Amino acid sequence: EKAKLLRSQPAQIVEPKGLLYVQQREFAVTTPKDGSVSILGSDDATTCHIVVLRHTGSGATCLTHCDGSDTEAEVSLIMSSVRSFSNSTGCGRLEVHLVGGFNDDRQLSQKLTNQLLRAFDLQPEDVHLMTFCVTELNDREEQDTHFPIIYGIAVNVKTAEIFPATFPEKGPDEDLRSAHVLTGAPLTNIYDAKTEQLQIGPYFWGPFPHVDFWLEQDDAQILQNLSTSPLAEPPHFVSHIRSTLTFLKNHPFPSRSLFPERKPRIYKKNEEGLWEQVCSDKI
Repeated sequence: EKAKLLRSQPAQIVEPKGLLYVQQREFAVTTPKDGSVSILGSDDATTCHIVVLRHTGSGATCLTHCDGSDTEAEVSLIMSSVRSFSNSTGCGRLEVHLVGGFNDDRQLSQKLTNQLLRAFDLQPEDVHLMTFCVTELNDREEQDTHFPIIYGIAVNVKTAEIFPATFPEKGPDEDLRSAHVLTGAPLTNIYDAKTEQLQIGPYFWGPFPHVDFWLEQDDAQILQNLSTSPLAEPPHFVSHIRSTLTFLKNHPFPSRSLFPERKPRIYKKNEEGLWEQVCSDKI
């Protein structure tokens, strides 16, 4: 019933003001007391799932974008991140919302759904499943091709409302964060709710293998080889991958070009509600 309700809502366009956008293999946790961030969101999930974990007592809310790379460890990580904000709250319970995936040919969505359910089931605390809009419950068919219905969601950390969403702005440091994922990064926390700062890096990788080869390929090749679900990707998928590959080509050694002092790139919301870099020179 909840999935049906969620699927029936049109995707809202979420503007950057007050938004913290979470990319694949990232997570962020905050509370209703946050003066900078009121919305957590993520999109472009095809076989990936977006997970929202919330404690009803403290209102601590975590959003993450899982791709099945290490689901059990990721669930433990987001559980402890929400727990760290909820220890002093005697009342309340943990609630989880799972959205994303579809009936893809390789059954990757189904596999991730099962991994997530199992990982939450293994937790010592009770976790209440509130929204289950994944895989077959998020699937639509068009001329024998399957697509997800919902590609992205947002959660309002003040009201706990969850809704389908798209995000014109996915920054800051979109290419840098995507490069981190493409080079095999583990799930990373990008936000410090206590200081209300977005912290990116420091990230380190070596020269990306065959980057010139990939950049020479046409769109169809990139889509076919670098996507888990080529037919269901959003239209900007290839340009996003090209942009990330170009970034990796330009920064083969981020320890030299991006993080020479091995310090994170820090952003805070300005008075307009937009991210602004604090100290350290911009790229």
